[in-house]
Amino acid sequence: MAKRKKRKKNSTSLERMLRIAVWSLAVIAALLALFLSGYYFGYLHGKEDLSRQLSKKEQQRKAALDKLEQTISQKRSLNKKLEEILKKGHAHDVTAAHETQEPAVLKPPKKKPTTHKAKDAKLAIIFDDVSFGSQVRAIKSLGIPVTMSFFPPSSLHPKTPQLAAKEKFYMIHLPMEAMHFHKEEPFTLRVGDSEEQIQQRIQSIRKLFPRVHYMNNHTGSKFTADKASVEKLVRVLQKNHITFIDSRTTAKTKVPEVMKEFGKPYIARDVFLDHKGDIASIQKQIKTAVKTAKKYGSCIAIGHPHPNTIIALARSKKLLQQVDLVYIYELH
Repeated sequence: MAKRKKRKKNSTSLERMLRIAVWSLAVIAALLALFLSGYYFGYLHGKEDLSRQLSKKEQQRKAALDKLEQTISQKRSLNKKLEEILKKGHAHDVTAAHETQEPAVLKPPKKKPTTHKAKDAKLAIIFDDVSFGSQVRAIKSLGIPVTMSFFPPSSLHPKTPQLAAKEKFYMIHLPMEAMHFHKEEPFTLRVGDSEEQIQQRIQSIRKLFPRVHYMNNHTGSKFTADKASVEKLVRVLQKNHITFIDSRTTAKTKVPEVMKEFGKPYIARDVFLDHKGDIASIQKQIKTAVKTAKKYGSCIAIGHPHPNTIIALARSKKLLQQVDLVYIYELH
């Protein structure tokens, strides 16, 4: 009897141990299942997160490529648009070489460096030979401050007064006699013209362009090298409250000497942007203009409304941010 009780007691203990073992295994299995499910769902979540990150990077890469493609497309579009705009007008000359045949005056004039901060450097860009609406539109498409110097009207370009009237500021590109240029504009000022003749010419221009306060010479290598002619012109311009800017088409210019005698500042072109008409050469001259402005505090650059000049300026906008682009009247 005692053996049966002992056997029963042992059986009960064994059952209890088995139950404990089963429950333990169940708990372990549950924990393991929980861990595995957590790992699985964590893996899925991580996979989704990684997928999102990769997708985001792919989107960023695609956006960068799209932007680059858009920039290239815009440049092509700009080039084509400018060429189409200017094709509708009349190109006065293929390059700016008509202004001067003297290599000596192509280099910026010697100046004394002034004390100034590089960030305060000012660059004034003048567009000479402006004659047609297509040229005005192309210049304005640049979206930067530039000074347009309009030709007086002629049968070839009769609407320059109307075009200038729409601008808040403009100059007149005054034709003067050259040494080796024979495609003269009508009413070109010539050596030997009397002061009365010059006065009549300037007054007629004032009637057509009532807001003109600045003029620069178109060609004029012969006229500006003649002191008597320059003296007559300066006297007339002073009477009419017009400032003269020497385009420096000759190394023999008498304008500095005459201005000193009149007690007036000498204002002159520093850089020709497009004496050579290819884009690379023009971009090189733009760099020279920026460098000159930084060195001396200011620079006057002259260009012409040809497609390559405008395209070169459009491609140089980042470089031009290194200086303060201003209208000519903001320099003095």
